[in-house]
Amino acid sequence: MKKSIYHLLFFVLMVAMLFTSCVSGKRFAASEATANRLQNENSEILNRLNASNLQGMELNEDISVLLKEKEALQQEYSSVQNDLMLLSSESGMTIRDQARRLKVLQDIIQAQTDKSASLKNLISQALFNYKSDELNVYEKDGKVYVALEEKLLFKSGSDVVDPLGREALKSLSTILNNTTDFTVDIEGHTDNMPIKTKKFKDNWELSTARALSIVRILTKDYGFDETRITASGRSEFHPVKLNSSFEGRAGNRRTEIILSPDLEEIYKLLYQ
Repeated sequence: MKKSIYHLLFFVLMVAMLFTSCVSGKRFAASEATANRLQNENSEILNRLNASNLQGMELNEDISVLLKEKEALQQEYSSVQNDLMLLSSESGMTIRDQARRLKVLQDIIQAQTDKSASLKNLISQALFNYKSDELNVYEKDGKVYVALEEKLLFKSGSDVVDPLGREALKSLSTILNNTTDFTVDIEGHTDNMPIKTKKFKDNWELSTARALSIVRILTKDYGFDETRITASGRSEFHPVKLNSSFEGRAGNRRTEIILSPDLEEIYKLLYQ
């Protein structure tokens, strides 16, 4: 099941705050139960006192004891009532704080969602000349993906980017260089056909080398911030199509450029 990272963080925050509410709620319920018990005991003592008076009992010592018990219960009851009032006040403050934090979180999530949608549109416009079997731009899990097919970037078994692929990366870099609140992950992917050459002993090495080639072009040639970009090779283990056909294998031989929003504000809100 696919879940947006924003929804996940939102869920984590709600669970944390609900847990706090549950703790306060349990304390409140326990104190309330104690207050009810004391009220019942106080009523019982009053009934016993009234019964003693009505029957003309001469057990003055017993009556004295009952009166002392009544006084002690009243003091305990008063203390519990104060605790209940304090807990109620604390609970009210917690609820207000939770509402405030949820509102702030919702605003941050909405702002990040709007930024991701805007970024996707800008990238789509910058790369509109390319065919759907060459690259694809889409959103998933709160991130923007630019999936570039092998035919656009590389010759079979190579990590050298073709001129047409360089042009696509140049167009993309004009957008990336103007973003400050997104990080970039470059992921190389292959099909499941084994490879073993003088340069690459398996698909792990090929997929990683291709991702590194993209990183070097974006940073060295087009000036993207090196501190905001990461390269990784995923080999054949994350296919998007079946490898049982030529078309499926071609679709799996891709390099994904993944733009992830900066979540620092959300993390600060979660752990403040």
